[in-house]
Amino acid sequence: MAKMAPISVKHRAEYLALKVFAAVVRCLPRQGALALGRFVGRLSMRVLRSRYQLAKENMSVALPELSVAEIEKNVRRNFEHIGMSVVEMLCLDKFRPGSDDIQRYFELVDLHHLQSALALKKGVIILTGHLGYWEVGQFVFPELGIPFDVVAKPMKNCLSDQFFKEIRTSFGTKVLNSRKGARQILKSLQRQRVVAVLLDQHISPPGSVVTDFFGRKAYTTAIITQMAMKYQIPIVPVFCLRQRDNRYKIWAEPMLMLSGEGEDSVVENTQKLTDIIEAAVRKDVTQWFWMHKRWRVKPDKEKDKDR
Repeated sequence: MAKMAPISVKHRAEYLALKVFAAVVRCLPRQGALALGRFVGRLSMRVLRSRYQLAKENMSVALPELSVAEIEKNVRRNFEHIGMSVVEMLCLDKFRPGSDDIQRYFELVDLHHLQSALALKKGVIILTGHLGYWEVGQFVFPELGIPFDVVAKPMKNCLSDQFFKEIRTSFGTKVLNSRKGARQILKSLQRQRVVAVLLDQHISPPGSVVTDFFGRKAYTTAIITQMAMKYQIPIVPVFCLRQRDNRYKIWAEPMLMLSGEGEDSVVENTQKLTDIIEAAVRKDVTQWFWMHKRWRVKPDKEKDKDR
Protein backbone atom coordinates (compact mmCIF):
# COMPACT_ATOMS: atom_id res chain seq x y z
CA MET A 1 0.00 0.00 0.00
CA ALA A 2 1.43 3.36 -1.05
CA LYS A 3 2.29 5.79 1.69
CA MET A 4 0.35 9.05 1.78
CA ALA A 5 2.50 12.09 1.00
CA PRO A 6 3.11 14.38 3.97
CA ILE A 7 0.61 17.24 4.26
CA SER A 8 2.23 20.66 4.05
CA VAL A 9 1.70 23.47 6.54
CA LYS A 10 0.14 25.52 3.74
CA HIS A 11 -2.44 22.85 2.99
CA ARG A 12 -3.27 22.45 6.68
CA ALA A 13 -3.77 26.21 6.99
CA GLU A 14 -5.98 26.29 3.87
CA TYR A 15 -8.05 23.44 5.24
CA LEU A 16 -8.46 25.14 8.62
CA ALA A 17 -9.59 28.36 6.92
CA LEU A 18 -12.06 26.36 4.82
CA LYS A 19 -13.48 24.64 7.90
CA VAL A 20 -13.91 27.94 9.76
CA PHE A 21 -15.56 29.62 6.76
CA ALA A 22 -17.84 26.62 6.23
CA ALA A 23 -18.88 26.65 9.89
CA VAL A 24 -19.82 30.34 9.64
CA VAL A 25 -21.73 29.87 6.38
CA ARG A 26 -23.66 26.86 7.65
CA CYS A 27 -24.83 28.77 10.73
CA LEU A 28 -26.43 31.50 8.63
CA PRO A 29 -29.92 31.45 7.12
CA ARG A 30 -29.88 30.78 3.39
CA GLN A 31 -30.27 34.38 2.22
CA GLY A 32 -27.65 35.56 4.70
CA ALA A 33 -25.21 32.90 3.48
CA LEU A 34 -25.76 33.92 -0.14
CA ALA A 35 -25.24 37.58 0.78
CA LEU A 36 -21.95 36.62 2.42
CA GLY A 37 -21.01 34.73 -0.75
CA ARG A 38 -21.67 37.82 -2.87
CA PHE A 39 -19.47 39.87 -0.55
CA VAL A 40 -16.65 37.31 -0.69
CA GLY A 41 -16.95 37.31 -4.48
CA ARG A 42 -16.59 41.10 -4.63
CA LEU A 43 -13.67 40.96 -2.23
CA SER A 44 -11.92 38.32 -4.33
CA MET A 45 -11.94 40.73 -7.28
CA ARG A 46 -9.43 42.81 -5.33
CA VAL A 47 -7.47 39.93 -3.83
CA LEU A 48 -7.25 37.78 -6.98
CA ARG A 49 -6.33 40.55 -9.40
CA SER A 50 -4.79 38.22 -11.98
CA ARG A 51 -7.98 36.13 -12.11
CA TYR A 52 -10.06 39.31 -12.33
CA GLN A 53 -8.00 40.54 -15.28
CA LEU A 54 -8.18 37.11 -16.93
CA ALA A 55 -11.97 37.04 -16.60
CA LYS A 56 -12.24 40.49 -18.18
CA GLU A 57 -9.93 39.52 -21.02
CA ASN A 58 -11.73 36.24 -21.68
CA MET A 59 -15.16 37.85 -21.70
CA SER A 60 -14.01 40.79 -23.84
CA VAL A 61 -12.63 38.51 -26.55
CA ALA A 62 -15.53 36.05 -26.38
CA LEU A 63 -18.20 38.75 -26.45
CA PRO A 64 -16.79 41.61 -28.56
CA GLU A 65 -20.25 43.12 -28.95
CA LEU A 66 -20.21 44.23 -25.29
CA SER A 67 -18.89 47.64 -24.23
CA VAL A 68 -16.15 48.11 -21.65
CA ALA A 69 -18.78 49.15 -19.09
CA GLU A 70 -20.88 46.05 -19.82
CA ILE A 71 -17.83 43.82 -19.44
CA GLU A 72 -17.00 45.43 -16.08
CA LYS A 73 -20.57 44.96 -14.88
CA ASN A 74 -20.76 41.37 -16.05
CA VAL A 75 -17.41 40.41 -14.52
CA ARG A 76 -18.42 41.94 -11.21
CA ARG A 77 -21.64 39.92 -11.26
CA ASN A 78 -19.59 36.88 -12.28
CA PHE A 79 -17.35 37.13 -9.22
CA GLU A 80 -20.41 37.58 -7.03
CA HIS A 81 -21.86 34.46 -8.61
CA ILE A 82 -18.69 32.44 -7.96
CA GLY A 83 -18.72 33.59 -4.33
CA MET A 84 -22.34 32.48 -4.00
CA SER A 85 -21.48 29.18 -5.72
CA VAL A 86 -18.84 28.45 -3.08
CA VAL A 87 -21.42 29.04 -0.36
CA GLU A 88 -23.95 26.85 -2.17
CA MET A 89 -21.40 24.06 -2.40
CA LEU A 90 -20.63 24.28 1.31
CA CYS A 91 -24.36 23.99 2.03
CA LEU A 92 -25.18 21.33 -0.58
CA ASP A 93 -25.72 18.62 2.01
CA LYS A 94 -28.23 20.78 3.90
CA PHE A 95 -30.95 19.91 1.37
CA ARG A 96 -33.44 17.52 2.98
CA PRO A 97 -34.21 14.24 1.21
CA GLY A 98 -37.93 13.46 1.24
CA SER A 99 -38.88 17.07 1.91
CA ASP A 100 -40.39 19.72 -0.38
CA ASP A 101 -36.94 21.14 -1.25
CA ILE A 102 -37.26 20.16 -4.92
CA GLN A 103 -40.55 22.05 -5.29
CA ARG A 104 -39.35 24.90 -3.10
CA TYR A 105 -36.04 25.68 -4.77
CA PHE A 106 -36.13 24.22 -8.29
CA GLU A 107 -37.93 24.57 -11.59
CA LEU A 108 -37.44 21.35 -13.54
CA VAL A 109 -37.88 21.58 -17.30
CA ASP A 110 -37.93 18.78 -19.89
CA LEU A 111 -36.30 16.13 -17.71
CA HIS A 112 -38.26 13.58 -19.72
CA HIS A 113 -35.29 13.68 -22.12
CA LEU A 114 -33.19 12.13 -19.38
CA GLN A 115 -35.81 9.50 -18.60
CA SER A 116 -36.01 8.57 -22.30
CA ALA A 117 -32.25 8.08 -22.40
CA LEU A 118 -32.30 5.95 -19.25
CA ALA A 119 -34.93 3.72 -20.82
CA LEU A 120 -32.32 2.56 -23.35
CA LYS A 121 -30.51 0.81 -20.46
CA LYS A 122 -27.04 1.84 -21.59
CA GLY A 123 -26.39 4.39 -18.89
CA VAL A 124 -26.42 8.10 -19.71
CA ILE A 125 -23.74 10.74 -20.04
CA ILE A 126 -24.93 14.14 -18.85
CA LEU A 127 -23.21 16.90 -20.77
CA THR A 128 -22.79 20.02 -18.66
CA GLY A 129 -20.27 22.70 -17.70
CA HIS A 130 -19.17 25.11 -15.00
CA LEU A 131 -22.37 27.08 -15.34
CA GLY A 132 -24.82 28.21 -12.69
CA TYR A 133 -25.17 25.84 -9.73
CA TRP A 134 -23.44 22.94 -11.47
CA GLU A 135 -22.95 20.93 -8.25
CA VAL A 136 -26.64 20.64 -7.40
CA GLY A 137 -27.28 17.55 -9.50
CA GLN A 138 -25.69 15.60 -6.67
CA PHE A 139 -28.84 16.26 -4.66
CA VAL A 140 -31.53 16.66 -7.30
CA PHE A 141 -31.00 13.49 -9.34
CA PRO A 142 -30.69 11.04 -6.42
CA GLU A 143 -33.77 12.71 -4.95
CA LEU A 144 -35.60 11.98 -8.20
CA GLY A 145 -34.49 8.34 -8.01
CA ILE A 146 -31.83 8.66 -10.70
CA PRO A 147 -28.48 6.92 -9.90
CA PHE A 148 -25.98 9.71 -10.37
CA ASP A 149 -22.20 9.98 -10.56
CA VAL A 150 -19.97 12.94 -11.36
CA VAL A 151 -16.49 13.15 -12.84
CA ALA A 152 -14.21 15.49 -10.88
CA LYS A 153 -10.54 16.36 -10.79
CA PRO A 154 -8.99 15.80 -7.34
CA MET A 155 -7.82 18.95 -5.57
CA LYS A 156 -4.13 19.43 -4.81
CA ASN A 157 -4.97 19.81 -1.13
CA CYS A 158 -6.01 16.30 -0.13
CA LEU A 159 -7.65 17.53 3.09
CA SER A 160 -9.91 19.97 1.25
CA ASP A 161 -10.53 17.37 -1.45
CA GLN A 162 -11.82 14.88 1.11
CA PHE A 163 -13.94 17.60 2.75
CA PHE A 164 -15.72 18.40 -0.51
CA LYS A 165 -15.97 14.73 -1.47
CA GLU A 166 -17.92 14.01 1.71
CA ILE A 167 -20.36 16.80 0.82
CA ARG A 168 -20.72 15.61 -2.77
CA THR A 169 -21.47 12.03 -1.77
CA SER A 170 -24.06 12.92 0.89
CA PHE A 171 -27.00 11.73 -1.21
CA GLY A 172 -25.47 8.66 -2.84
CA THR A 173 -23.53 10.27 -5.66
CA LYS A 174 -20.20 8.66 -6.54
CA VAL A 175 -17.27 10.93 -7.41
CA LEU A 176 -15.23 9.50 -10.27
CA ASN A 177 -11.59 10.53 -10.44
CA SER A 178 -11.02 12.28 -13.78
CA ARG A 179 -7.42 11.05 -13.78
CA LYS A 180 -8.70 7.47 -14.09
CA GLY A 181 -10.98 8.68 -16.85
CA ALA A 182 -12.72 6.29 -19.18
CA ARG A 183 -12.39 3.15 -17.07
CA GLN A 184 -14.41 4.48 -14.12
CA ILE A 185 -16.95 6.20 -16.35
CA LEU A 186 -17.54 3.04 -18.36
CA LYS A 187 -18.04 0.98 -15.20
CA SER A 188 -20.70 3.39 -13.96
CA LEU A 189 -22.45 3.40 -17.33
CA GLN A 190 -22.46 -0.41 -17.41
CA ARG A 191 -24.34 -0.25 -14.10
CA GLN A 192 -26.90 1.95 -15.90
CA ARG A 193 -25.99 5.00 -13.88
CA VAL A 194 -26.01 8.61 -15.05
CA VAL A 195 -22.55 10.19 -15.25
CA ALA A 196 -22.17 13.97 -15.35
CA VAL A 197 -19.19 15.29 -17.30
CA LEU A 198 -18.14 18.95 -17.34
CA LEU A 199 -16.76 19.35 -20.83
CA ASP A 200 -15.73 23.00 -20.68
CA GLN A 201 -12.30 22.69 -19.06
CA HIS A 202 -8.91 22.76 -20.77
CA ILE A 203 -7.47 19.29 -21.31
CA SER A 204 -3.96 19.12 -22.73
CA PRO A 205 -3.26 16.75 -25.63
CA PRO A 206 -3.06 13.86 -26.14
CA GLY A 207 -6.63 12.93 -25.30
CA SER A 208 -8.08 16.20 -26.55
CA VAL A 209 -8.97 17.83 -29.83
CA VAL A 210 -9.07 21.47 -30.91
CA THR A 211 -12.57 22.97 -30.91
CA ASP A 212 -14.04 26.44 -31.37
CA PHE A 213 -15.48 27.93 -28.19
CA PHE A 214 -16.75 31.50 -28.37
CA GLY A 215 -14.80 32.01 -31.57
CA ARG A 216 -11.44 30.90 -30.16
CA LYS A 217 -9.56 27.61 -30.34
CA ALA A 218 -9.57 25.47 -27.21
CA TYR A 219 -8.49 21.95 -26.31
CA THR A 220 -11.47 19.77 -25.35
CA THR A 221 -11.35 16.17 -24.13
CA ALA A 222 -12.25 13.62 -26.79
CA ILE A 223 -12.74 10.70 -24.38
CA ILE A 224 -16.47 11.27 -23.90
CA THR A 225 -17.08 11.60 -27.63
CA GLN A 226 -15.08 8.46 -28.39
CA MET A 227 -16.88 6.47 -25.70
CA ALA A 228 -20.34 7.62 -26.79
CA MET A 229 -19.57 6.80 -30.42
CA LYS A 230 -18.05 3.38 -29.73
CA TYR A 231 -20.69 2.10 -27.29
CA GLN A 232 -23.66 4.18 -28.54
CA ILE A 233 -24.21 5.75 -25.14
CA PRO A 234 -26.86 8.46 -25.08
CA ILE A 235 -25.76 11.98 -24.14
CA VAL A 236 -28.24 14.39 -22.56
CA PRO A 237 -27.28 18.05 -22.06
CA VAL A 238 -28.43 19.30 -18.65
CA PHE A 239 -27.78 22.74 -17.15
CA CYS A 240 -28.78 24.70 -14.06
CA LEU A 241 -29.01 28.49 -13.78
CA ARG A 242 -29.66 30.57 -10.70
CA GLN A 243 -32.74 32.78 -11.07
CA ARG A 244 -33.22 36.29 -9.71
CA ASP A 245 -35.15 35.01 -6.69
CA ASN A 246 -32.28 32.57 -5.92
CA ARG A 247 -34.29 29.59 -7.03
CA TYR A 248 -32.80 27.39 -9.76
CA LYS A 249 -33.92 26.35 -13.22
CA ILE A 250 -32.70 22.93 -14.32
CA TRP A 251 -33.41 21.94 -17.87
CA ALA A 252 -32.56 18.99 -20.09
CA GLU A 253 -32.18 19.07 -23.86
CA PRO A 254 -32.92 16.32 -26.38
CA MET A 255 -30.81 13.18 -26.26
CA LEU A 256 -27.90 12.84 -28.66
CA MET A 257 -26.64 9.59 -30.18
CA LEU A 258 -23.27 10.31 -31.78
CA SER A 259 -22.43 8.57 -35.03
CA GLY A 260 -19.47 8.30 -37.39
CA GLU A 261 -16.01 6.77 -37.41
CA GLY A 262 -12.46 8.07 -37.38
CA GLU A 263 -10.75 11.19 -36.11
CA ASP A 264 -12.77 13.60 -38.25
CA SER A 265 -16.01 12.35 -36.70
CA VAL A 266 -14.51 12.64 -33.21
CA VAL A 267 -13.60 16.28 -33.86
CA GLU A 268 -16.99 17.03 -35.44
CA ASN A 269 -18.93 15.46 -32.57
CA THR A 270 -16.79 17.09 -29.90
CA GLN A 271 -17.44 20.42 -31.58
CA LYS A 272 -21.18 19.68 -31.52
CA LEU A 273 -21.02 19.12 -27.74
CA THR A 274 -18.94 22.27 -27.27
CA ASP A 275 -21.51 24.30 -29.23
CA ILE A 276 -24.25 23.09 -26.89
CA ILE A 277 -22.30 24.30 -23.87
CA GLU A 278 -21.63 27.67 -25.49
CA ALA A 279 -25.34 28.13 -26.23
CA ALA A 280 -26.14 27.40 -22.57
CA VAL A 281 -23.51 29.88 -21.33
CA ARG A 282 -24.96 32.57 -23.56
CA LYS A 283 -28.26 32.32 -21.66
CA ASP A 284 -26.51 34.10 -18.77
CA VAL A 285 -22.87 34.93 -19.35
CA THR A 286 -22.43 36.07 -15.73
CA GLN A 287 -22.78 32.50 -14.45
CA TRP A 288 -19.89 30.76 -16.25
CA PHE A 289 -16.33 30.27 -14.94
CA TRP A 290 -14.59 33.02 -16.95
CA MET A 291 -11.54 33.11 -14.69
CA HIS A 292 -10.46 29.69 -15.97
CA LYS A 293 -7.57 29.48 -18.49
CA ARG A 294 -9.77 27.83 -21.08
CA TRP A 295 -8.06 28.97 -24.28
CA ARG A 296 -4.49 27.61 -24.48
CA VAL A 297 -4.12 26.59 -28.11
CA LYS A 298 -0.92 28.11 -29.53
CA PRO A 299 -1.20 30.17 -32.73
CA ASP A 300 0.53 27.53 -34.86
CA LYS A 301 -2.08 24.97 -33.79
CA GLU A 302 -4.86 27.39 -34.69
CA LYS A 303 -3.40 27.77 -38.19
CA ASP A 304 -3.16 23.98 -38.58
CA LYS A 305 -6.85 23.54 -37.73
CA ASP A 306 -7.93 26.27 -40.15
CA ARG A 307 -6.21 24.63 -43.14
